[in-house]
Amino acid sequence: MNILVLAEHDGQQLNPSSLQAITAAQFWQAPVHVLLVGSALDTIASSLATVSGVTKVIKAEAAHLENPLAEDIANLLVSISSEYSVILAAHTSFSRNTLPRAAALLDVAMISDVLEIQAENCYVRSIYAGNILTHIQSQDALQVLTVHSSHFIAATTQGGSADISAIDVPAPFTQTRWISTKQTQSDRPALSSAKVVVSGGRSLGSAENFEQVLAPLAAKLGAAIGATRAAVDAGYAANELQVGQTGIVVAPDLYIAVGISGAVQHTYGMKDSRIVVAINQDPDAPIFQIADYGLVGDLFDTIPAITAAIQ
Repeated sequence: MNILVLAEHDGQQLNPSSLQAITAAQFWQAPVHVLLVGSALDTIASSLATVSGVTKVIKAEAAHLENPLAEDIANLLVSISSEYSVILAAHTSFSRNTLPRAAALLDVAMISDVLEIQAENCYVRSIYAGNILTHIQSQDALQVLTVHSSHFIAATTQGGSADISAIDVPAPFTQTRWISTKQTQSDRPALSSAKVVVSGGRSLGSAENFEQVLAPLAAKLGAAIGATRAAVDAGYAANELQVGQTGIVVAPDLYIAVGISGAVQHTYGMKDSRIVVAINQDPDAPIFQIADYGLVGDLFDTIPAITAAIQ
């Protein structure tokens, strides 16, 4: 049987986490197929065909998939599922919206956010915001799972020579429809793949402060900006900037936590960062327990000073 990776892309580029999912898929030592869903996929399909470890790129193109709905992708996965023993994807908002629907339609378990694959049907995943690791085993003939991207290296984008084929697409799911997409345009690196992340918490006090304090530092470092859930809920930052258990999981080389207390829901999303720098005026803030470097001070004084000192 084959392994199927559901790829995520924006119509122009592949999400880097999909390359990490391809690495995870190679554990089973079986042919790895990658499914692309959308329209006008030739360019992305060609780039995927050279990815090491990929044996086939499958294009699912249709007019109604230009802005694909989770319902349509789930129906598509079900229609081709008989050819696969494993369907997996990176643990992103895209796959968290799609794969559980497919698993439910297939009447199999959904195994989410896998940290390690230990056997063909045995996995390690965390619970309680990463405080406990569990070993689980699935008896389903078809395994449906998402993988924690930062725990798998990205597949190299050269060396492969996969076949590219197109498949028939099921009729659209007509009970829901796409209306519009709102995206924040930014010149900053993508949060999920940035090498440096500057994140802010509710201590910044307002949306204006959040941008005025963090943006200059991020610009100097070429960094992405992240936020805690509290900052997002307070309206200081957009939802797509949320780092944590219910947001994006990041693993940059440098993570600067500004005015962040260190709640487990947030640290779950950034604890794989290579170096963590915490800046907080509360010396007892839990974030200092996981930080490699800590600075106790008022962020409204320290961040502008650090920004000014960076040449």
